[in-house]
Amino acid sequence: MTATAYDVLAPEGSRPMDILRLATAGSVDDGKSTLIGRLLYDSKAIFEDQLAAVEQTSRARGEEYTNLALLTDGLRAEREQGITIDVAYRYFATPRRKFIIADTPGHIQYTRNMVTGASTADLAIVLVDARNGLTEQSRRHAFLTTLLRVPHLVLAVNKMDLVDYDQRVFERISEEFAAFAAKLEIGDLSFIPISALHGDNVVQRSEKMPWHDGTSLLHHLEHVHIASDRNLIDVRFPVQYVIRPHQATDPALHDYRGYAGQVAGGVLKPGDEVMHLPSGLTTRIARIDTARGPVPEAYSPMSVTLVLEDDLDVSRGDMICRPHNQPMASQDVEGMVCWMSDTKPLAARDRLVVKHTSRTVKAIVRDLQYRLDVNTLHRDENADRLGLNEVGRVSLRLTQPLFFDPYNRNRQTGGLILIDEATNATVGAVMITEGR
Repeated sequence: MTATAYDVLAPEGSRPMDILRLATAGSVDDGKSTLIGRLLYDSKAIFEDQLAAVEQTSRARGEEYTNLALLTDGLRAEREQGITIDVAYRYFATPRRKFIIADTPGHIQYTRNMVTGASTADLAIVLVDARNGLTEQSRRHAFLTTLLRVPHLVLAVNKMDLVDYDQRVFERISEEFAAFAAKLEIGDLSFIPISALHGDNVVQRSEKMPWHDGTSLLHHLEHVHIASDRNLIDVRFPVQYVIRPHQATDPALHDYRGYAGQVAGGVLKPGDEVMHLPSGLTTRIARIDTARGPVPEAYSPMSVTLVLEDDLDVSRGDMICRPHNQPMASQDVEGMVCWMSDTKPLAARDRLVVKHTSRTVKAIVRDLQYRLDVNTLHRDENADRLGLNEVGRVSLRLTQPLFFDPYNRNRQTGGLILIDEATNATVGAVMITEGR
């Protein structure tokens, strides 16, 4: 059984701290890596030898300031080219909250990497260069974050120092983005002017922008409310592994049978009546175990082991839910797909492997309904294929039924991964809109 983020990051015996997962997005050279480097530096989350190495590299390049972007651009190609390629994850904490940051690439050919980083994010920061304003990539990444149902979005207008901290520049960009965002489904949108290079409005409010009556970026990250973003209504527990410790030395464990997995929705407590899918049989929860012992309740994203009162035939890929609140079950699903393969496009009649929570089935593409232009939001209903980084709506026919919810209701049970049968490579990500 995998440990939860709470188990990993919380000290032994302490109350688990709230964790915010955030992703950066934006065009190339808008300062995403520099911003994350500034957050790490100002929050004292880097070691002295790391800082010394970055300072040495910056001096060797002849740069006037320490290039904090080097703290996240870890690949050699990234350092040589001065761009972000891979998704770099970094961790830091303040007394109020802990953070997991995904630094995603800005180049259009790495959109699939950006999708990977934002797929689990609670909040996305879209950076815009104050000199250039909104670009095609800014709109693309804003659309993708809403497609991935990231609950909170921050537009950070960076490099304000290069426009003399002009309030009119910030307001013009904010108004333009707000007009574009009106076409999207954004639950929470904030605007913050910053200079990642100099630290203005990143950790502390800047005296150079007294006209900004909002908070600093870090203050916003510390206080944004994310607890209500999780689905605590629909109980969803995809079974990952059946635990039978046959070799246990403790006689009390000889008959132990537990079902391990990560809670994908709702709240589970001992004594609750639950239903097993696909059998439809009901039972009650006898106990909820974790690596630290039994707990009185479990909720997303905790990884736990359920012990049931009755001996049911439960296997990997099955779902545990409430008897009167079941997910959809169907062999036909429709959804929005982001295609990630650079070797072959997606077309009707293609055969793929579908990974959904802990369940894996085979599928065929019944129909490509349209391709979506992520810049104009125009639908091309005559499209017969999707290329790398393109987005469209597809219909899939599965060999076995899946137990799912619409993606806008539950990101975990509403998301699919498409895998190439021949290479076993991940080639697409699907956000389910409905089943039939």
